[in-house]
Amino acid sequence: MPDGTATSQPGISPAGLFRGESWGEWLDRHSRTFFIAPAVTLVLLFAIFPTFYTIVFAISHVRFSATGLKFRTVWFENFAAQFTGNQQVHFLGRFTSMSIAGWVFTLVIAGALLWWLYRAVVGGTSWVGLAGRLISAAMAMFIALLFAATLLSGNQWGTLLNTLFYVVVGCSIQFVIGLMLAFLCSQPVIGKNFFRVLFFIPLMITPLGVGYAFKMILDVTKGPFQPFWQLIGLGNWAWSTDAWAARWFVILGDSWQWIPFIFIVLLAALENVPKDHVEAAQVDGASSFQIFREITWPQILPVAATVMLIRMIEAFKIVDLPNIMTAGGPGIATESMTLHSLFLWRANNMGDSAAVAYLLLILTVVVCSSFFNFVVLKRIRGARA
Repeated sequence: MPDGTATSQPGISPAGLFRGESWGEWLDRHSRTFFIAPAVTLVLLFAIFPTFYTIVFAISHVRFSATGLKFRTVWFENFAAQFTGNQQVHFLGRFTSMSIAGWVFTLVIAGALLWWLYRAVVGGTSWVGLAGRLISAAMAMFIALLFAATLLSGNQWGTLLNTLFYVVVGCSIQFVIGLMLAFLCSQPVIGKNFFRVLFFIPLMITPLGVGYAFKMILDVTKGPFQPFWQLIGLGNWAWSTDAWAARWFVILGDSWQWIPFIFIVLLAALENVPKDHVEAAQVDGASSFQIFREITWPQILPVAATVMLIRMIEAFKIVDLPNIMTAGGPGIATESMTLHSLFLWRANNMGDSAAVAYLLLILTVVVCSSFFNFVVLKRIRGARA
């Protein structure tokens, strides 16, 4: 208009006048937000919100009454209780005098961590990176002290080291076996499709079923393998009263269930390795080991690191198998931190249960983040260099 007054054009929204956008263009530009919003909302409602609401339990003494739950704020007393008194024995282990082996181990780990931090400072690491290394080093030193004061000094473990045992030892065994099976099934062998399906079956069984199945199989008096146990002279062996045997049998059941997950992911990664690279190396006379080390492993390393990280996170939450197979026994020899939290919850000790759950969350985040940042990324960058 000559007088300069604004007019509304057909198909133009008032909000988009200054951009000249229609409603359709605006919706198209924000389509990614609208598509992801329902999923984010569900995560916030059913995962993030309960996680933060649990803080109220972790910093409170919770008491049941006729009108519901009564909260009395005690701040960090529930957390401190896990490191002192009777709860310390349950969570960390029993401490007496440290053995010479324990002191030597502690000094070696302390020296290695100090050297690692020194190299980071000299190398010009950023303040953020240095802060991450300090947190990781503090956690590593704490775990090393626990290891030295309990196992290396002949004392009882707590649920924290039990959990780390399942994570470190269990996941390492599962990864090695899963990689071997995946490599075998990626080769031109007869019947490999049958074995692919066969190896994948355990993953379809619930942890509850796996726990009861292994409890029945390992029954030396009434189980289906009772004649075998009698044959090898273990008919009267009560493995559930042997701490180390019970731990290894829990890992056996856990590995039987989770090896197929690692197997199927690594198999897909191995089958995506370019064949022309392998054939060129074979023409040059490289051995099978050299081909795997120089060509195959660098190609599958990102996938292998991802699947190992996922498996570690799941292993930190192990609860079904030790609960069903041993009920955490003998004593607390097979009790994980998740099972520890569950037993406290069953005893209506909501505050300590939430505190143990948050300590598990902190342990999981620090260990998995350290593994990914300082082990996985370093090797991936080295393989790409």
